[in-house]
Parts: sequence; C-alpha cells; structure tokens
Amino acid sequence: MIALTRGRRIDYNMSVTLAELQRLIHDIYDAKDRRRGVEGTFLWFMQEVGELATALRNGSHEEKTLEFADVLAWLATLANIAGVDLETAIQAKYGAGCPGCGQSPCTCNPAEKP
Repeated sequence: MIALTRGRRIDYNMSVTLAELQRLIHDIYDAKDRRRGVEGTFLWFMQEVGELATALRNGSHEEKTLEFADVLAWLATLANIAGVDLETAIQAKYGAGCPGCGQSPCTCNPAEKP
C-alpha cells in the first residue's frame, strides 16, 4: 500500500520510521486530536492499551497485531499534541544503549528496572 503524506509517498510494504509514522498520524488526525486535547487523547490511548492487554492474553495473532498498531498510533498522537518528536526522544534515551548501564544488551540487575 502506498500513501501520500505532506507530498511524500510512503510505501507501507517497506519499513516506516518513527518520524514518518508521526507525520502520517498528524496528517490524518491532527485537527481532531487537537480538539480532543491531551486528556481526552490520553484516555483513548489507555483504552487501546487495555485492548492490547486483552489481545495479549487471549487474542489471535491478527488481533495482537492490530492492537499494537493502535497503541503505537495513539502514542504518536499524544506525542504530536505534546510537541514531542518520538525519533529524537528514542535516540536521546536509548541511542547509546540501556539508560541504566549504558550497555547493549543491558547488563542491569534483572530485579531492577529496566
């Protein structure tokens, strides 16, 4: 499937970067998302997280796949409303490895977060 966003063609048979995903969600939903606001959007996001939890417990692979996509889309929506660039945020936090120990793979104590 090929979609057009901000004049750019994105082939969804290929990989999509976080920045492309965030732009796509912006182009499709930004006006509605801004009217809903952060609080309303966060509630929708949490509902999707609950649906993902249900799918992980007893859903088919297709249901899990769709719910992961929904959660990621709603996360991109929240980031757009909050003015956060997801690609930059991930690179800053995880680009050098685990934020706790700085290693990849992580060598933190398994009893500790992360």
